[in-house]
Amino acid sequence: MSRKKRILSGMRPTGALHLGNFHGALSNWVKIQDEYECFFFIADWHALTSDYENPGNITEYVKGMLIDWLSVGLSPEKSTLFVQSHIKEHAELFLFLSMITPVPWLERNPTYKEQMIQIENRDLSTFGFLGYPVLQAADIIIYKAEAVPVGVDQVPHVEITREIARRFNHLYGKVFPEPEAILTETPKILGLDRRKMSKSYNNAIFLGDDEKTIFTKTAQMITDPDRARKSDPGNPDICNVFDFHKMYSDSGLVREINEQCRIAGIGCVECKKKMAAGLSRFLEPVRERRVYYEERPQLVADIVVTGGEKARKTAGQTMEEVRAALKI
Repeated sequence: MSRKKRILSGMRPTGALHLGNFHGALSNWVKIQDEYECFFFIADWHALTSDYENPGNITEYVKGMLIDWLSVGLSPEKSTLFVQSHIKEHAELFLFLSMITPVPWLERNPTYKEQMIQIENRDLSTFGFLGYPVLQAADIIIYKAEAVPVGVDQVPHVEITREIARRFNHLYGKVFPEPEAILTETPKILGLDRRKMSKSYNNAIFLGDDEKTIFTKTAQMITDPDRARKSDPGNPDICNVFDFHKMYSDSGLVREINEQCRIAGIGCVECKKKMAAGLSRFLEPVRERRVYYEERPQLVADIVVTGGEKARKTAGQTMEEVRAALKI
């Protein structure tokens, strides 16, 4: 029987997770648990690269993120779930890799260049922010991950990891596999105001939102901007609420909304309520699992400890090979 390929992925704990996080990554993680040997980690050190001035909330965000993960169906029986800072070997390998990584590789990183321009309210001119791809590489190759699930915009991150692994192997002998990027489809899901769904835009529907909150938030959603009155025909093709219907309502209702909106047979208020009901049903099992884990904090703590022990064992074995290769 062939061994399952090993994959690794992680998320920064910057607050509660929302529908964009679910469709962008988590739903795929849940699916691939049965296909791969999965290591998923909460990247709390990475959170410091941009939020180093206000680290006080990270511990609470870590707890909340783990509960979000468990609530959507990530299983500690199928996957190794752990916290980055609990595995100090990540920092050791990061140090070694930083010695061999050329600065121009980091300066050409598209995310680095974009965020240096776009994020104006924080000083990102730090070594940690420039060098975060090196820490990211350490996170991945310390587990000898053969693949990393990413969206197309994140492929350059995996390529830097491949280059760093290749350079280490060239200098010191083959220790690391060069991880491949597994391209994952990420459905386009916009926030309540048609911008990208984001906590910072205050336009997100969170995985932990209750039914009342969902109805309140979706009532504020922007619909067809050209439909001023209920008696005006609408265009579902440019309506964010209809995009949500296609994800959370049954096919019969989607067809009905598509037809009725175009002939002004249904108003936006009623349309939003029907969509909110479907979205609430979609999130109901997530809410139920959330209550289960929130009522069992010791179970959640034990999951982190068990996952950390497995991750630490694997990372420790790799670091023995790294030190031998470096003759340290």
